[in-house]
Amino acid sequence: MEKQKIRSAGGKVGVLLPGMGAVATTFIAGVEAVKAGLALPIGSLTQLGTIRLGKRTDDRVPRPKEFVPIAELGQLEFAGWDPIADNCYEAARKAGVLEEKLLEQIRHRLEPIKPMPAVFDTRYVKKLDGPNVKKGANWMELAEQLREDIRRFKSEKKLDRMVMVWCGSTEIYLEQKPVHESLKAFEAGLKANDPDIAPSMVYAYAALKERVPFANGAPNLTVDFPAMTELAKEMRVPICGKDFKTGQTMLKTVLAPMFKSRMLGVAGWYSTNILGNRDGEVLDDPESFKTKEVSKLGVLEHILQPEKNPELYGNIYHKVRINYYPPRGDNKEGWDNIDIFGWLGYPMQIKVDFLCRDSILAAPLVLDLALFLDFAERSGMSGIQEWLSFYFKSPQTAPGLYPEHDLFIQLMKLKNNLRHAMGEELITHLGQEYYA
Repeated sequence: MEKQKIRSAGGKVGVLLPGMGAVATTFIAGVEAVKAGLALPIGSLTQLGTIRLGKRTDDRVPRPKEFVPIAELGQLEFAGWDPIADNCYEAARKAGVLEEKLLEQIRHRLEPIKPMPAVFDTRYVKKLDGPNVKKGANWMELAEQLREDIRRFKSEKKLDRMVMVWCGSTEIYLEQKPVHESLKAFEAGLKANDPDIAPSMVYAYAALKERVPFANGAPNLTVDFPAMTELAKEMRVPICGKDFKTGQTMLKTVLAPMFKSRMLGVAGWYSTNILGNRDGEVLDDPESFKTKEVSKLGVLEHILQPEKNPELYGNIYHKVRINYYPPRGDNKEGWDNIDIFGWLGYPMQIKVDFLCRDSILAAPLVLDLALFLDFAERSGMSGIQEWLSFYFKSPQTAPGLYPEHDLFIQLMKLKNNLRHAMGEELITHLGQEYYA
C-alpha cells in the first residue's frame, strides 16, 4: 500500500477549549503533570495503546505515537473561553477532580492560562451564568471576535497549527432547521441572530473559518448539519462526532454487541446516573437533558438493529435518567438494570454499578482527539472523520449512512485508518495465512 503524504508534526500546536470547567482543566493539568514526570497518561490510546502491524508472528506492535507522526505533549499550548473568569488553577481546584497536592506541583503552569471572554447565552444553558462574556450586535460579530482570539493566540504563542475541542456545557435541544441547510443560509442566520443558532455553532464556525479542526465533546447540534459539513469541505478542515463516550454509554457499546453477537434478546435497559459537577447541574434543566438523552438513546438502536431482529430487540423498553446530586461532585455513578432473555425465551438479568470519575475518563479523549485531528489535517483529510467514532456517543457520518457504535469495530476502524495512512497492510483477522 502507498503511504500518504503527511506534513511534519514539528512545531507548536495550540489546543483551544471552549468551556474551561472540570473536563478542560483536568485535561490541561493532566498533560502538564505528565510532562513534569508526575503521572502517566492512562486512558490515552495515542500515548499507551499499541497497534499491530503485519502478521501476528511479525511481533510489530508499536504505540500509535511511535507509528504515526503525531505531536508530542511538549509541543502543546492551551487556551480557552469560559463565562467564569477563574484561571486554570482556580477552576481545577473548584472542580474538585484532582488532588490539591498534584495541583500545587503544577500551579505555576496552570495559573497563566486564563479564559478569554466567552460567547455565551443563558437561553441555551439555563443553569449556568458568569460575567466573562463577549458583547456583540449579532452572532456573526461574536464569531469575528472569536476568530480574532484565535489569530491572537496563534501569534502570541508562535503556533504552527491549532485544533479546537468543545468542552463546554450541554446546550438545550435544537433540531435541524432551514438555517442549517446551507452555508449561505447559516451565515445569513448569524447576521440575523437566528435563535436556532447556539453558541457552540458560533465557535465551530469561527474555528472552521480559521482552518482549525473541530471536535465536539457535548451532545449539542454543533457541526453535524449540512452547513458545517459544507464549510469543513470548503476550508479543507477535519470534523468528527459529538459527545464524549466515557462512562455508561461506553459500557453499553461493549455489552450490547455481546448480546447481539450471541443472539441474546433484550427486553429492557434502565439506566440512571447521579452526578454533582457543573455538567450535572446543567443537565438538571429538562431542555439540556433532552439533548443528552437523544445522544444516549440512539446507541442501542443502532447496535441491536431491532428492525432486523424484531423477535429479540423489537420491544425493548429503554429508559435513561440523569439526576443532579451535588455531594457526589465529579464522581459519577451510573447504574444499569438490563433484562435479557435466552434459549427458549428464559429471562435473565445483568446489573452494572459503575462508580466512575467523569472528567478522568474524558480528559484522555480530549488529548487523543487533539492529536489525531492535527494528524488528520496534516495528512490532507478534511470533512467528516468517521474513523474517530471510537471517541463519541454520536459519531458523525455521511448523510444516509448509519453510525457504527460497537466500541471494538470503532477501534478496528481507527487503527486501520492509521495503517492505511502509513502504507501498511490492513488487518482483516481472517488468519488463513497461518494455516496454508
